[in-house]
Amino acid sequence: MAKPIALQLYTLREEVYPGGKDLPRVMKTVAEIGYMGVELAGLHGHDPKQIAKVAADLGLTICGSHLAGVPTADKVKEIADEHAELGNPRVIGGFGPQDFETLDAVKSAASRFQEAAELLKPYEIKFGFHNHWWEFNKVEGDDRYVYEILLDEAPDAFSELDVYWCSFGKADPVSVISKYKSRIHLMHVKDGMLVEGDHSHTPVGSGKLNMPAIIGTADPVALDWLIVELDSCAGDMLEAVKKSYRYLVDKGLATGAK
Repeated sequence: MAKPIALQLYTLREEVYPGGKDLPRVMKTVAEIGYMGVELAGLHGHDPKQIAKVAADLGLTICGSHLAGVPTADKVKEIADEHAELGNPRVIGGFGPQDFETLDAVKSAASRFQEAAELLKPYEIKFGFHNHWWEFNKVEGDDRYVYEILLDEAPDAFSELDVYWCSFGKADPVSVISKYKSRIHLMHVKDGMLVEGDHSHTPVGSGKLNMPAIIGTADPVALDWLIVELDSCAGDMLEAVKKSYRYLVDKGLATGAK
C-alpha cells in the first residue's frame, strides 16, 4: 500500500517567513493541493496549540518537525511539551559536515543522536536524523559511510533518508534502503539533475532519480510517510510542489487526499 504524502514546509519558506504569507495560510494551500501531512521547520512565532488546531481543521497530520541541532537534557522537556501540544510524534535533527570529519567526531555525533532518542523516549516521541550528502562520505579508519556509522552507533534513532542527497553523495539510494529499510521511518523525496555545484531541484519525477525503484524498495511496515522537500527550484516553487504531488499520487507511489 502506498504511503501518505506530506510536505516539508521549509520548501515554501518564502511564503512562511516575514514578508510572505503566514504559516496557517501556507498550510491551507498545502491541504488544498491534496497533501495529507506537513513536516514543520519551526513555528515562526505561532503558538503550537494554534498550529495543531489549524492542522486538525484542515485534515492535515503533523508527521514530524525539524530542530536546529538535537535535544539535550536541559532542553528535552521544553521540546517534548511543545511537540505534545502539536500532537507531533517525531523530531528530526542533524549536523553539518564539520561534525563528521573524523571517526571520533562521527562517533561523538552518533552518541548525541542516541542520547536524544533516549531522552525523548519517556515522552513517547521518536528522534531521527536527516542526511545531506556529507553523511555519504567515508572517514579514515572505517570503510562504512558516515550514515552507516551513525545508524550502527545510535540504535534508537531512526533515519529520515533524503534520497536526493544520498544520490548526490554518490551512494545508491536503492542499495542504502535495502540495507537499512527497517530504520527508515520517513523519506525525504526530492529530485534534481545531480549536477555538481548546482543544488537547485526539480519537481519530483522530472529529475534523475528513479523514484519508483527507490520508493518501491522501502519497508512498508517501517516507512510511515513520504515527504516532499525541495530546497530550491529554478521555476515557481508552488508549481513544483503541485507537480511533485501529482506525479507521486498519479503514479501510485504515494497516497494523497485528491
